[in-house]
Parts: sequence; C-alpha cells; structure tokens
Amino acid sequence: MLKPEHLFLAVKPVDMRQGVLQATWHEGAAFVFANKARTRIKVLRWDKHGVWLCARRLHRGHFIWPRANDTAWSLTPDQFEWLISGVDWQQVEGDDLTKWVYKEEVADRFSL
Repeated sequence: MLKPEHLFLAVKPVDMRQGVLQATWHEGAAFVFANKARTRIKVLRWDKHGVWLCARRLHRGHFIWPRANDTAWSLTPDQFEWLISGVDWQQVEGDDLTKWVYKEEVADRFSL
C-alpha cells in the first residue's frame, strides 16, 4: 500500500478522460481526484523515482466526497484508508475497517 506523507483531496470534480497531472509536484505527497459522479477516484503519489497513478472504481454506490467551496482538503492516513474503502470517512475515527465495510447485501451474495 502506498503510504504518502501528505494527502490532499481535490474537492472539485475532475474529468477522468483528461490528464490529472497538473497538480503541483511534491515529493512524498499524494493527490486524490474524483469524477463528477464520485464513482471513480485517482490517486497521484510522487516519490523520488517518479509518479504512481492508482485508480479505483466502485461497481455500486459512490465515494463520500466533501461538498465544500474549498479547492482541496488535507487528509490523515486513517481518513485516506476509509475513503478508498468506500466508507464515510468524515463520520468515523480509528483504523478498524472490518466493522464498517460489512454490508448485509454483500454478505448475501457470498452465502451458500
């Protein structure tokens, strides 16, 4: 897992068909972008060797995203883990994802 030193969340939607590499370069930082529907996110992470591009798409639901006038938010590592797991990262604290990721409808798909 990529563990960036600084995490920044771009609040305004980004057209995922276009490059999102216009963010300011900052070694050890990661920038998280979402599309307008909030079903896809991309994470750009810079290190001393280059740039990592990670993408995630939800098959159902959407990522919890701030609806603020701010251009970007700063995230803690725990908030980042909640965000990429599809959990409402603004409402929870801690790092125990197991009790939040479980959903009855998902469990039903795997029952025999």
